[in-house]
Amino acid sequence: MKIESPPVPAKRPRGRPRAFDRDQALDRAMQVFWEKGYEAASMQDLLAAMQINAPSLYAAFGDKEALFLEAVQRYHANVRAQCNCPGVHTAREWVELLLTELATLFTNRDHPRGCLAVMALMTAPASSPRVQRVLAQERDQAKGRLRARIQQGVEDGELPRDTEVDVLADFYGAIISGMSLQARAGASRKGLLGMVQTAMRAWPPAPAKRKAQARVSTP
Repeated sequence: MKIESPPVPAKRPRGRPRAFDRDQALDRAMQVFWEKGYEAASMQDLLAAMQINAPSLYAAFGDKEALFLEAVQRYHANVRAQCNCPGVHTAREWVELLLTELATLFTNRDHPRGCLAVMALMTAPASSPRVQRVLAQERDQAKGRLRARIQQGVEDGELPRDTEVDVLADFYGAIISGMSLQARAGASRKGLLGMVQTAMRAWPPAPAKRKAQARVSTP
């Protein structure tokens, strides 16, 4: 009879295994920052929402500042995914759909109202230069995406050649910030969509040549 060797027990990883879902904890922290902003969100608020203790938070995320910055990155990734605007052909359609999607996002009852980034800009302390720098970078990137799409509209002949692209991008960026603040104050989706319609009336008219081509192509 062949005698088999006893099975070798699997090696356990060093350190205590993490007893919580990191992604879920990060989502809960994001909700707290979204609701209260950076400064007003206390460690007690975060620990209670994330359902972990302080040593676990520090081990998984670092300090409160690092946790906040990761939550901001998660928030922006989610917003970009929701506002991807696929199948949109013109710059005007892209901007209008972006504002419409944000009107829905900012008033969704499944999470705090408004924009986490706007709340953060209003509540992040001046004593945290890293937070201010990251928020400024995120704001500049958002404006850059707006500017790039508007510039593409100019190059495609949808907008006049003399369109002030930076000014137009700043204008719609301000509309987005205003929509966030209005949502935070209790504005409805219908109210924000009214803002979108009014804002789109400021869109520059197409060049005369473009209008003529559109009339010719109309059956």
